[in-house]
Formats: sequence, C-alpha cells, structure tokens
Amino acid sequence: MLTITKALILSIACFFSLATPGSAAVGLLSDVEVLTSPSGNIEISFLLENGKPFYAVRESGRSVVTASQLGLLFQNDINLDRNFVIQSSQRATELRHWEQVWGEQRLIKDHFNELRVSLSSAIENRQLTLVFRAYDDGIAFRYEVPQQPGLASFIMTREITEFAFANNKAWWIPAYKNDRYEQLYQNTQLSDIEFAHTPLTIEGDNGFYAVHEAAVDDYASMTLKGEGNGRLSCDLVPWADGSKVKGRTPLISPWRTIQIGRRAVDLLTNNMTLNLNEPNRLADTSWIKPQKYIGIWWGMHIGKFSWGNGPIHGATTERAKTYIDYAKSLKIPAVLIEGWNIGWDFPWGDRFDFTHATPDFDLHGVSGYARKQGVQLIGHHETAGAISNYERQVDDAFKLYRDLGIRIVKTGYVGNKVEGGEWHHGQFMVRHHRLITETAARYGIMLNIHEPIKDTGLRRTFPNVLTREGARGTEWDAWDAAGGNPPNHTTIIPFTRGLSGPFDYTPGIFDLLTGQRLGFNRVWTTLAKQLALYVVIYSPLQMAADLPENYVGHPAFKFIQDVAVDWEQTLALNGEVGSYVTIARQARATGEWFIGSITNQESRQIDVALDFLEAGRTYCAEIYRDAPDTHYVTNPLTFEIERLLVTKTSILSMALAAGGGQAVRIVAANDCF
Repeated sequence: MLTITKALILSIACFFSLATPGSAAVGLLSDVEVLTSPSGNIEISFLLENGKPFYAVRESGRSVVTASQLGLLFQNDINLDRNFVIQSSQRATELRHWEQVWGEQRLIKDHFNELRVSLSSAIENRQLTLVFRAYDDGIAFRYEVPQQPGLASFIMTREITEFAFANNKAWWIPAYKNDRYEQLYQNTQLSDIEFAHTPLTIEGDNGFYAVHEAAVDDYASMTLKGEGNGRLSCDLVPWADGSKVKGRTPLISPWRTIQIGRRAVDLLTNNMTLNLNEPNRLADTSWIKPQKYIGIWWGMHIGKFSWGNGPIHGATTERAKTYIDYAKSLKIPAVLIEGWNIGWDFPWGDRFDFTHATPDFDLHGVSGYARKQGVQLIGHHETAGAISNYERQVDDAFKLYRDLGIRIVKTGYVGNKVEGGEWHHGQFMVRHHRLITETAARYGIMLNIHEPIKDTGLRRTFPNVLTREGARGTEWDAWDAAGGNPPNHTTIIPFTRGLSGPFDYTPGIFDLLTGQRLGFNRVWTTLAKQLALYVVIYSPLQMAADLPENYVGHPAFKFIQDVAVDWEQTLALNGEVGSYVTIARQARATGEWFIGSITNQESRQIDVALDFLEAGRTYCAEIYRDAPDTHYVTNPLTFEIERLLVTKTSILSMALAAGGGQAVRIVAANDCF
C-alpha cells in the first residue's frame, strides 16, 4: 500500500471538507490511495471513510470532484458499499499506440496510470475491486465483482456512484422522456437537473468536464440523477420490472468517465472513451468502408413520398433506379431506399417482414441494377421496437443482403419504448444491440443505428458499427411542431452528443425552403453552414440528404463530393459551447485538409491560423462561405466560392453570417486555378 504522509492526509481531508452539505462527516482516514496521471496534472484520491468507499479528483491542484461515494447494491440485502478494508492494491502504467480501422484520428495514443484496489468485508464476507485510470485529460473507474457467496447470479438494484461537482452550469438533455435522446440541449445549473443523459458537459470554474461512460456491455446505460447543489448520482436505466442489471459473477461494470479540459474545445479530441474499450475483434476488416450516400429519406420527411403503400410510396423499383442513376452521375457511391419491405402500413410493429418486398419493389432487380451501375445499395431494417420479431428474422435478413452484395444496413427502433415496455437504453436493449452487431459482423454487414443505445466506444471492438443517430438530426427541421432545430443546436452537439462518437446527422440540405413550400418546416441554417457540417459533425457514413435533383449542376455540391469521411487526424481549432466551433480534419487517403466553421444565430468573425500545414509548401484553399448579405432567416441560400493560395503562416479570416458557416478544402497549389 502507498505510504501516506501527514501532509497528504491533511490534503485529502481537505477534499472531504469540500463535500456538499448533507454528506457524511469524515471519520478517521486510515485507508487512502492516490493516483496521478502520467504528467502529474490530474490526481484521483481513493479513500475509505468508516469502511465506505469514496473518490475525489483534482486537476492542477484545483478541485474537480469532491468526495463522492462508490458502491453496488443487490437484491437479498447484499451490499457492496460498506464495512470494507483495503485488502491489496496494485499499480501499473501503460503507454501504447493503436490504429483505428476508420475514425476521426488514425493513430491513437493510450497513456494512463492505473490503480486496482481490492476491498474485502469480513463482516459481510464480501469482495469488490475498484479500478481507476488517470489520463492527462480525464479519469475513469469501474467496478469488478468476483464470484462470492450469494452472488453466483444477481439482480442489481442500485449503483451508488456519485459525481460531486460544484453547482456550475451544464449542457444536458433530460432522461426518461419521449423521443429518447432526441431532445434540445438545455444550459442550466447542475442543481436544475432531475435526470439527464450522458455525455453531460459542465463548465467549471477552472475548465470543462464531460461525464460519460465507456464499454457498456451487458449492463444498463447510465443516466445522471440530480441530487442538488451540483451533486449527481448514477441512475441505471431499469428493466420494465424495476431491476437495474441482471447477470452472473464475475461482473465487470462499464467505465465511468470524466473528460477534463481547460477549454471546451479540449474535449473534442479526447480519445479516452475509445481507449477504454477492447481492441478490434474482427479478423478481416477489408470490407468496412466509410462512404457517402443519398436516398429517398428527405422526400419522406417533407411529405413528398411515403413509407407505406399508396400513391406516393417512396420505395418503388422505378424510383430506386432513378436514385441509383442520380448517385452515379453525382459521384456518390451509395443509395439508401427505405420502406421497400412488407409491414410499413400502420400500425407498425411485428408485421415487419425483412426478407419480402412490397409488390411495387423488385429487390433483386434493383440490387442487380445498382451493381451494374457501380453503386452500393444500403439496406434498411425498421423494427418499430418489435425486438423479438426482428431477432427471429435477422439471420435470414442479413444473409439476404449479403447474397445481394448489400454491405450496409440502417436499423431503426421508432417508438418511446420497445416491446414489453422496455427502455431503449436499458440492459435489455444493450443485449439486443450486441446481438445485432455480432450477427451483422458475421455476415459482413456495416451498421447505421437509429433510435440507438448511445455510443460508448464499442465501435473500436466492432468497427462494423459505423455510425448512429441518438440525437436530434435534420429530420426535425422538416416536421417538428416547435419549428425545428434552432441555429445553436449544431454548435452544442460537438461538445455533448459528439463526445460519444459518430452521429448520422444527415446534413446537406440545399433547398432550405423546400419543406416550407410543402406545408412543413424549413431548415434554419445558411447553405454554407450545411457544407461545414460535413466537417464539424463527425460520421464515417455521411448522407447528402437533400432531394438529389437539388444537387444537379449546383456549384456548392463539389464540396460534398470532395469532403472525406475517414480521417488521418482531427484538430479542434476554436469554439464555445452553443456559440461557434471550428474543426480541421486531414483526409486519411489523400492528406488533404478540410475545415468547417459554424456559428449560432449570431454573425461573427473568426480568424483561423493554418499553422497545422506543412512548412515550406504552398496550398490552395477552396472556400465556400456566406455572402455579405446572407442571413439564415431572410437570405439563407446566397454563398460565395473563392480560391486562395495559402501557406503555414496564413490566417483565414472567416465572416460567418447569422446561422451560417464556412467550409474549406485545402489542396495542392497546382490544383488552385
């Protein structure tokens, strides 16, 4: 065990004195362990106070999390939260680099110090191990429960994990509401939270913090319950019967994570969630290919087409072939056709048939035509939450797609709950998504999951999970009764939902007023901002979401054709949550750089230094920007294209219109004019 100095004990006692009112008084500090990050800037203290486990976190000598309790409770009055002593502790340091199959950063550095604390209770004959990792940009910890009497099988009733922050402001969405994660973000004091999903992002007195989790596998998703005065506690999404987690020991919980940055943009390139997941388990990943696609999707949301049968049924053989032709001419590699299978007529549910087409759709004929045109078809499986119906058919459905050469499938789980009254993000659905992920991998299928369980980094282990929804995307701009996504929505997403992983936001609407003309909403951005979203909001599967006829001959469409979907590296250049953000990414295949900068409802001037470029070279910057008279309300469609020679010492002065943005491609100088 670590030797504890008197000064250190006094310092740790100070941590406990900062606990929020109502927390337990501190007893004798006889069991203490301290772990620091590799650079020494972050410190985790673990303590037993009268046999109860607590932790605290400091960054550069400043408090991040004050004394916060840990523990697990199970049925039959089995409690792993009290009467403990430290049985042993072990320390380790890891420094390794690994390569993503695809991602926002090809090479990932994984550098941490680890502390394993094994606890035992002679009074209750219980054992629990806590594992802590300290990174230079955050901390993580998890529970490990070995086999022991009375816990061969278990039903967990509570995870006690607390996060005792100061009562700062946070950006968050409520949990246990209709529409799952598809809520507008609120910016309030932590004390205003009842229940919130993660990632939850906090602006502290000395920096920014994001609370999330990593490697959720056969466990319930974590929400955060507000306990008042800045203190949050873990609230596991329950089964319909009220249980939290069911299983057998040994049990390994997900990692509980706190990302830490001095600036908000420091959070955007934090790789801790990925690092905390297991390495890739797929022996062959050559078939996993990030790409762009078009589809009939937007036409459905603005009422031009229907999912169900009828006079405007979207998924007809003729329309599918037309879209394949569009994809070929627009140089977009893939097409998504939704609503081709039986079961789309209301009510949706267990009538969905995933291997038989409607009378007006020839699946084999369309797939053959796509192959002949060199275009990839994307399959679609909407379940409407009828999980058993889908699981019964999924092997046959994936086999059918594989045999037809269809390698990407968009899945969906529309509904406020799934069958049996289960939440979308409890252990029931965690298990389901794991089954679908592994089954898809077995058939060589990539996934785009809508109405998903949130991303906790499992894409590292199963890189066939390309992207997912899990937040309000562009579809809300079509039919939301409140008017759609406000201009600041996409300036919040990178700092919140975006911290968990790729997001199929479906950008690229060029005719921003189409829905309005058809009796629906309009999109509250400028056209240049739609381009910038391809860089700002990360996804390895990006949709050009508008009706394809709106792209034909449009000069701005060249940026969508050119922008990459797989990256060598990503840089967060500037930004403030809810106001603006600028991201630069270097394409993995070509080495070209792309920059996206967006703002909220306010216009602003942003200077972007190009000091990330290679010294001694001259480049061409292709700039797609708002025009001087552009405004997201009154004049959203105007834009300008300019080409400039730039070098490493250049500074781009970006004028972003209200609700606007700017998209930049940086290529070799000889491609400029």
